Amino acid sequence: MLETLKELDQSLFLFINGGHTPYWDTFMYLFTSKWVWIPLYVSILYVLIRNLNIRTAIFTAIAFALLITLADQACSSVLRPIFERPRPSRDPAIADLVHIVNGKRGGRFGFPSCHAANTFALASFMMLLFKDRALTWFFMLWAIITCYTRIYVGVHYPGDLLFGTLVGFLSGIIVYSLYRYCIPLKGIHSLLKYDITQIRTRLSGNWQHTGTIITIGALTILCFFIAAIWYRVY
Repeated sequence: MLETLKELDQSLFLFINGGHTPYWDTFMYLFTSKWVWIPLYVSILYVLIRNLNIRTAIFTAIAFALLITLADQACSSVLRPIFERPRPSRDPAIADLVHIVNGKRGGRFGFPSCHAANTFALASFMMLLFKDRALTWFFMLWAIITCYTRIYVGVHYPGDLLFGTLVGFLSGIIVYSLYRYCIPLKGIHSLLKYDITQIRTRLSGNWQHTGTIITIGALTILCFFIAAIWYRVY
């Protein structure tokens, strides 16, 4: 059974990884980099500051940092050393068949995917925190695109991404539950000095300026599309 699943995972990977062009090589390589996240994080911080007092905004930003740390370390420091599954780009069984972009092969092990865990952790936390349908769909789409890029550039099997997604969702639920538990505590309230009515309104889903995050995210994708064209031309 396990061997059959492994073979299916390899076949699906090779099918997806096999469809490539010079332009998409450039775009996927750029989009899977860490730089793509900077505008998005800045826009999230902007929305937090516009909706909360500065102390509560910082406290919430710390929750985001804890979220990414939990998801990332659960995969890289806990699960990967246990399973020790090679990345497709380093798997002797199929390494010669893998399309590698710009020679990037990643580290030795890839199960589960940290990229999938981090992006879906953020997506699930955003869904629970903001309770905004458009924002939720945008981050789910962003996470799916990110996962696709990891197969495209040859560094993750679909199975790596699937289990990374599960780790991400679990991390999002854990950190959000902890956040909701801590916010009403008397000591936290005294430290953050927030308005009770305001924080209850926000946690019920009444956030302002969330469209800014979607706009910045969409513009970021557009910029990477243009950057890929520019790179191919010049």
